[in-house]
Amino acid sequence: MPKITKDILKKIKYEDVEREIVEDDEIVMDSISAAKQKRIIAQINSEYDIAYSHNEAKRATMLARLKLYNNQRRESSSVGDPLMFTVHNTILASLYDDRLQARWEGRGGKGDDDVEENLNALASFDYDIMSKDELDYNWDWDTCFFGRGLVLMNEFDRSEGVMAPVPEHIPAVTWIRDPRAVSVNGNMQGKGAMRFGGHEVGATYWELKDLPGYFNIELLQKDKEIRSLLQETREAYNSAQGRENFPQKEETLGKRENYEFNLLNWFTHINGKKYLVTLGNNRTLLVRLQEIKTDSGKRWPILDRVLYPMATDWDGVSIPDLTEDKQRARAVLLNIGLQSAKADVTPTYLFDQTRIKNKNDLNFKINKFIGVDGRVDNAIAPVQKSTAHQYVSLIMDVLDTAAQRATATPEIQQGVVSDEKRTLGELNLVSSKVDTRYSMSAKIFGWSERAFWRLWYQQYKIYFKNEIDEKVIRIQGAMAPIWRPLLRENIIANVDPDVKIESKVISDAKRLREQQAFVQFAALALQDPENNRRFIQKRLGKLQGLTKEEVDLTFPLTVDEMQAEEENQLLNMGKLPKIGIQDDHLTHIDIHSKANQNAQSIAHIRAHKKLMVLKRNRPDLFQPPPVPGFENSNPGASGQPVQQPSQMAKPPAQP
Repeated sequence: MPKITKDILKKIKYEDVEREIVEDDEIVMDSISAAKQKRIIAQINSEYDIAYSHNEAKRATMLARLKLYNNQRRESSSVGDPLMFTVHNTILASLYDDRLQARWEGRGGKGDDDVEENLNALASFDYDIMSKDELDYNWDWDTCFFGRGLVLMNEFDRSEGVMAPVPEHIPAVTWIRDPRAVSVNGNMQGKGAMRFGGHEVGATYWELKDLPGYFNIELLQKDKEIRSLLQETREAYNSAQGRENFPQKEETLGKRENYEFNLLNWFTHINGKKYLVTLGNNRTLLVRLQEIKTDSGKRWPILDRVLYPMATDWDGVSIPDLTEDKQRARAVLLNIGLQSAKADVTPTYLFDQTRIKNKNDLNFKINKFIGVDGRVDNAIAPVQKSTAHQYVSLIMDVLDTAAQRATATPEIQQGVVSDEKRTLGELNLVSSKVDTRYSMSAKIFGWSERAFWRLWYQQYKIYFKNEIDEKVIRIQGAMAPIWRPLLRENIIANVDPDVKIESKVISDAKRLREQQAFVQFAALALQDPENNRRFIQKRLGKLQGLTKEEVDLTFPLTVDEMQAEEENQLLNMGKLPKIGIQDDHLTHIDIHSKANQNAQSIAHIRAHKKLMVLKRNRPDLFQPPPVPGFENSNPGASGQPVQQPSQMAKPPAQP
């Protein structure tokens, strides 16, 4: 640590915190007092020991299964069975391809329609910025293989051109947690939530230097001789991939260059508040103490996704849980069958030594003649032994069928033509049942997807500052891309909006059903001229998949719609606009329903309704005013007013 003099050191004491400012900029930190650091480190080590003991057996099993998934270090003469890989990737491909779509809906407050549209556009834009497609693959992979996948969203990138939350995938196999936890955040009331948990990460000095909130990094020491969760995970992946696990030689690297320090990121409660704490030097040095910022302060910024959950249990059921034993058995049978087949080609024989004198005569050679004494019938006989390969096919089929039933991945779902001949109706029935099982998994994935976008919104609510921040997003318009600047007021509603998550496959099928049903209804409704033909046509366009912009371009605002929207501004300010005698009252009532529900808007809507009744009973009161020089009571054949002779231009006077 650089030398600190009185001239360059300032200490501001509050509670047990001392702020130190160092001149050479090597350390500029909020340094926690030694006593508090010691208490925090002791607390985390106690929690770590509890979590490690509870998770170690399960974690060791998960690491061992990586070799079954892709065992590149098996003996060259042995054959591996890819059952786990096949089933895992079939389910993963189906769930990953069926992209979950987030759709924002306002709560009906002032300006919610615009906020709703802006949030949908912003979410679509941020999907690419956050590399959500790559995040989803890693998230889904962990979920399918380990039973639960984790994503952390605790940072907000304010750099130019980004200005978005930063989601980070947490490897599930390195995560250890509270034994009592049912899930990260429990139920809606927080019951069953995690009290503490964390994982190990690696980082260099300069990586830590560039990140905010770190201190004491000068005191980090090389500790590669310590066996860690991160190191064990890397060794398991190396073993599965056929790479050698060489001893760590990073001790030769400089501390300030590319040496990787092993750190523990730990989430815990301190004085009733949620904190993210980072420890180094084998959990003896505090290098980060960050209070978790959430909108309510009651939930962790960690999102967990589960595939086959079990009530009140963290782990649930994973794909390897259902396929590991069957893959091992299939691999054993495959190799036994292979050895048995080889033995049939080169069997063991018994021969009569009194008749075959030279053993070299028994060596195989084409067109070889061997002389024997006496008859040849019983000179040589194969050794009788039991054969196993004739049963291999039957047992393999039974194991494969069991795995298919457990995971709903029949051969047709794996892209393989079934050996058994089935009718088209049977294939369609199997496919529909597979979709039913997969749709359940998609709905369960929807829980975590909804939590993801809620946390995404909360990050904007916390970090996107009013009158400071502005974000420009690109929207694919009907004609050309549109660049739209967004301020805080454009995306943060007075009442937090709802987010609906739908499977793409399910939503498309639902829209198709609604479209087919509505087309039949619209054919009848459009026959009555008093029905709202404009709404019916817009609804048909929406069910066809047109965007709001495309619908607005197809059906531009009428004069009454534009007038009613302007009147909504007066109603929102508590003023009553005038009602025109020729107003389209139905259109006005529809537009005014979107205004603030105050006394003025309610009274104005009631006035429109009363005028509709009056117009039906006394249509003569609603005749348009006469045009000077015209009389409306005697229209001509074309329906236009006829000009009276007395009001026509007179011929010029004779001289």
